[in-house]
Amino acid sequence: MNMKSVTRSRPGRLIAAVVLTVTVATPLTVTGAASAATTLTVAQALAAQDGRAATVTGYVIGQPTATNTVITSGFTGDTAIAIADQATETGTGRMLYVQVTAAWRTTFGLLANPSLRGRQVTATGTLTAYFSHGGLKNPTAMSLGGGTTPSPNPTPTPSPTGTASPTDYYAAATGKTGPALRTALHTIIRTQTKLTYDQVWDALKDTDQDPANPANVILLYSGRSQSKTSNGGGVDDWNREHVWAKSHGDFGTATGPGTDVHHLRPEDVSVNSLRGNKDFDAGGSAVAEAPGCYTDADSFEPRNAVKGDVARMILYMAIRYEGDDGWPDLEPNDSVANGTTPRLGRLSKLLAWNEQDPPDAFEQRRNQRIYERWQGNRNPFVDHPEWARSIWG
Repeated sequence: MNMKSVTRSRPGRLIAAVVLTVTVATPLTVTGAASAATTLTVAQALAAQDGRAATVTGYVIGQPTATNTVITSGFTGDTAIAIADQATETGTGRMLYVQVTAAWRTTFGLLANPSLRGRQVTATGTLTAYFSHGGLKNPTAMSLGGGTTPSPNPTPTPSPTGTASPTDYYAAATGKTGPALRTALHTIIRTQTKLTYDQVWDALKDTDQDPANPANVILLYSGRSQSKTSNGGGVDDWNREHVWAKSHGDFGTATGPGTDVHHLRPEDVSVNSLRGNKDFDAGGSAVAEAPGCYTDADSFEPRNAVKGDVARMILYMAIRYEGDDGWPDLEPNDSVANGTTPRLGRLSKLLAWNEQDPPDAFEQRRNQRIYERWQGNRNPFVDHPEWARSIWG
């Protein structure tokens, strides 16, 4: 018996899949009639593990047998399927585990129906953990194909530059300013899929891919295009830079702010070390391996092309982490002597950099990829840079 496990989000062999459609709905009856509400992708379903009833679309990858294990052949049971937004997906963190209860096993169990891989299916159930993993349980409807009430446009379609933003994503923030805007944005973006620190490697290889060379990533401060495979701890390798320094709030690399890809970027190991946990400000001595960057004893200045990127990442962290989910309340201030407090400066410079360097196609694509493929949430300041002044003045 040939059994293969999917345990990492590393590139792998093409595997067939089934598409499952998740739609936010009112509680459904056992008749299985799906609501005509908005259809969710797998990424959106993973980000909405709050017990709501929903209908989901994805590709069947295989049979989940543990939190981080999905077998793709030699199936052992008919009680669960794992689905994803991409038929070639190999990362369990981007799969939704769907419970297959007795009423549906004859048709949707993989042991009885191994040819399901590669078929489209629609299922409605409760968005809640299964195998201690993002899941859909107690299905009330399952059908092959797109279902009886598929959304005509279930996922945002990126524009050629990857700048598309779902029109209703910020609906709750529309027309608001100041504290009301801040509260609305926090509520919107705090719903997300949380990655492990190991998964961050694979996310960065996708989100920071060199547009001119898909085998490379662009390093944030250095601006250098470097092979995706040269990641690690060597002198000339690239590693994971925490733009909001993890010591500012002491959140480390545990799942949460320490693994949030919206502020993690590839960077040269030496430059990352030189930046350390310094606040951001203008001036200092030139950084040899990062042209256009400067540093002194207590601050770091990024190159002009990414000043706005840095600012918007810091502002995102301040809105996302408000101290209401077990993590520190992060907030920018106008100091460069913040030590290990959950503060990072200099706010006046960050606001100026946000306006000086508006979002470009690379940053917009990155925001879209994180939303579609990795975390299911967006950086509002990439979509609306003007909101920074509305909140911080």
